[in-house]
Amino acid sequence: MINVGFLLYLEDPLNKVDQKMMSRVDGYNPALTAALEHLVNSGGKRIRPIVTLLVGSLLGAEEDQLISLSASIELLHTATLVHDDLIDGALLRRGNPTLNSHWTPAATVLTGDHIFAQAALLAAELDNTEAMRLFATTLSIIVNGEISQLFGRNHLPSREDYYHRIYEKTGSLFALSARAAALVSPADRKYIQPAEAFGKEIGKAFQIVDDVLDFTGDQARVGKPIGNDLRQGTPTLPAIYYGELHPEDEVLLACLDGSASEADADELILRINQSGVIERTLDEARECAEKAVQYLSDFPAGRDKDSLEKLGMYIIDRDL
Repeated sequence: MINVGFLLYLEDPLNKVDQKMMSRVDGYNPALTAALEHLVNSGGKRIRPIVTLLVGSLLGAEEDQLISLSASIELLHTATLVHDDLIDGALLRRGNPTLNSHWTPAATVLTGDHIFAQAALLAAELDNTEAMRLFATTLSIIVNGEISQLFGRNHLPSREDYYHRIYEKTGSLFALSARAAALVSPADRKYIQPAEAFGKEIGKAFQIVDDVLDFTGDQARVGKPIGNDLRQGTPTLPAIYYGELHPEDEVLLACLDGSASEADADELILRINQSGVIERTLDEARECAEKAVQYLSDFPAGRDKDSLEKLGMYIIDRDL
């Protein structure tokens, strides 16, 4: 759970979000119950529910609806992580064992499917057709992004391809978090588009910082090897910038096609960290966060708006 001063007043609704997610475990196979309990309790900052709660509260939405919406979005996110970890062969997430580290691929896939279904059931509690359509559309976008990444590995993409990929994988869910909150509020519909744009830019900033932390984070805290994405043939923005500066670097190409040794990969990651591209990448994330705040200019003033504005800088400055 997040422990940030300007967001402490959200502790109670965030606890209710967790309780709502846990309410979906009863009446199913004990293994599914144990898996969902493990996933809900395994950490995470709940950034997407925070966006939903803040946008919805700012626009006057009912708390019960925001709790259901936040829980459905966080379960949707959780289900994508279950499938991500299986696809990537990841054995740890946030330092905790993943489901696929001790379950078969079949059991892991089915658990992810179950969580998707529970997320959809929670979204249905909103009794809002437009929000449900948005939920389904976002799920399709995320899956398309995963497929594109899976089949687009092992080559250096353009920046535009990268931006499109991170929108599908991450930005779309943040956009859902903000837009759906506006949809279930009684506020003027003029807020729907800027809310979605805010979520999209915050999500873009979040993923870019994630990609930086993949190169600079503490391995024990991040829960995976430093430079893991590149080692697996998935280049992110720091590697793309580095490749533009050093197209002659054969180790980069070898990492992308899976032929680099561990020692060569380690040296390449060190070169990337020392090349200046990390700072350049963080500057780009900062620009996204600043752009996101601009979309809030016409929203009602108050504590929730202030928190949304501060959220962007928190995302940039985090170390996990």
